[in-house]
Amino acid sequence: MTGAPDCGGRIGDILLDAIRRHGPRTAFIEGGATLSYAAFGARVAQALAILDALGLKRGETVAQIAGNCVDQYAVMAAAYIGGYRSVTLHPLGGAADQAHILADSDARLLIADAAHAGRAATLGVQAVFGHGGGLPSFWDVPAEIRSLPETSAGDAEDIVRLAYTGGTTGRPKGVMLSARALAANTRMALAGIEWPQGDLRYLCPAPISHGAGSIVAPVLALGGTVILQRGFDAARFCAAAKRHHATVTWLVPTMIGALLDLPDADLAGIETLIWSGAPMPEAQVRAAVDRFGPILAQCYGQTEAPNTILYLSRADHMAKPGSAGRPFDGIEVALCDESGAAVPPGTAGEICVRGPLLMSGYHGMPDATAETMQRGWLHTGDIGVVDGDGYWRIVDRRKDMIITGGFNVYPKEVEEVIAAQPGVAAVAVFGVANAKWGEAVTAVVVPRQDRRPDPAELIAAVREAKGPVMAPKAVHVVDALPLTALGKPDKKALRAAYAAG
Repeated sequence: MTGAPDCGGRIGDILLDAIRRHGPRTAFIEGGATLSYAAFGARVAQALAILDALGLKRGETVAQIAGNCVDQYAVMAAAYIGGYRSVTLHPLGGAADQAHILADSDARLLIADAAHAGRAATLGVQAVFGHGGGLPSFWDVPAEIRSLPETSAGDAEDIVRLAYTGGTTGRPKGVMLSARALAANTRMALAGIEWPQGDLRYLCPAPISHGAGSIVAPVLALGGTVILQRGFDAARFCAAAKRHHATVTWLVPTMIGALLDLPDADLAGIETLIWSGAPMPEAQVRAAVDRFGPILAQCYGQTEAPNTILYLSRADHMAKPGSAGRPFDGIEVALCDESGAAVPPGTAGEICVRGPLLMSGYHGMPDATAETMQRGWLHTGDIGVVDGDGYWRIVDRRKDMIITGGFNVYPKEVEEVIAAQPGVAAVAVFGVANAKWGEAVTAVVVPRQDRRPDPAELIAAVREAKGPVMAPKAVHVVDALPLTALGKPDKKALRAAYAAG
């Protein structure tokens, strides 16, 4: 593994430096094909030429909908280097949200892979990687290809990415990320994550269109190899990890749960398993550490401050399994009350963040920006508390808080108790409107294959651990939780389903 220098304040410059420094090394593995850094650089240069030939100007938006593929990241890199705005639609997202994102981002061009070319009629796909759907191939567009530039275009504060929120509480919002913010995120990840000491091989089954993509630039800066998989299957993931000698990966908790459910799951070669994207019950954290060893490393962040707010190291997963870790170097984190004042030590408050990786605002939403960004601080909407050792714990999302009988209940506290009970594979807790209580604490549980939990026993366990206020008024056992495209339990869908009876 080769060290990475500080390449200044633009993400495009970090990628250009990686291409120059690591030319003959393997940058990507996709299916049975390998691609060197030099060959990847040539593909990025071609993408830049094609975007120019199609008439895109600096600051205009190029959108993509694709599964994990080198082509997708080459266009993303071209946008960062050329000063365009990159938008990547989640391939599992809903058509209505995808159409909203394209309209909101003022996308000039939408490129799909062959698997998603069928969305041309509804979304207006204009080109495909490869061939499909009777659409022109992006790579066949005539263009005058030049060498890559020495430096990326534009200013460090130029917006080069519009990353859309998951939409679990409303329409997705376009988070404006500058070249400086993405560079800061990359540098903080380089300095703060426990990277393998030897060969760096990043197995990536989660979509690079979203959180997993933030790990690609640090891996390339270090001269590592990105192994792209389309979609997650626990057995296929383990086979790929063994075949490609993977040493690091990025997963969401539902993926880790699937690995725990696979009797012969083998992660022997993985040195660092980065997890992010959603909370994980402490019982599941302990089970994963017991099963796979001290390889888990948590990155806490959000779209508005990607991936690098708090970090829980591999060793700390054994000592502080319920914690989200401590702040990354280079960022300020504080706990505030509703007025913005700091809360006393040991008191829960909203997590507020200040630093170079923050978004520039929400695209076209000045009021939402003003509400979220106050006096230079990003208000995350997450409630947290700091222990005496300086470790942060996420209590819950402020918007998910349930007010029942005049008391505040944070669903995560109830979920932690239920998740620790025998027979529970997954759980989501939320509030349902109720004439008596205002909101009734409600739990939906997915059973393990070998045992079906008794709702009455689960309610009793919460009452014993947390008291009667937090005990669910109802527990529903279902085959599966509805998930968002990002793999999080879709509490908006659950509230709607159970409010309707």
